[in-house]
Amino acid sequence: MSTTITSNMEDYLERIYLLIQEHRVARVKDIATSRGVKNPSVNNAIIELKKRGYVIQEPYGYVLLTKEGEVEAERILKRHKLLREFLLHLGVSEEVADEDACGMEHFLNDETLKAIDVFCKKQVKAKSKS
Repeated sequence: MSTTITSNMEDYLERIYLLIQEHRVARVKDIATSRGVKNPSVNNAIIELKKRGYVIQEPYGYVLLTKEGEVEAERILKRHKLLREFLLHLGVSEEVADEDACGMEHFLNDETLKAIDVFCKKQVKAKSKS
């Protein structure tokens, strides 16, 4: 079973995770609404995520994350939050920082992310001293 997923699938996984955190469940129509897509697009994504072992769903039922799906979604969300924080430190508006972080989270190397994490921690430390 292949676990490699596209950036689009990562976005679905992250959205499902956030919906479960907020509402305790994720439904296809809520995923579609929050992503600005139609239900068939969500259903296709769910099929792909099922193949990779990240989600389970009974026909017409809630979408649930497997343990592997939850771990992957948390990893993606952590990257998103780090990049958003970094962009905010650079003075980017919250809206743009959130949008750009969403695009960047899929493509940056772990080495780059570690360097950004160190930078952000230094910024927080510097601000707390002033």
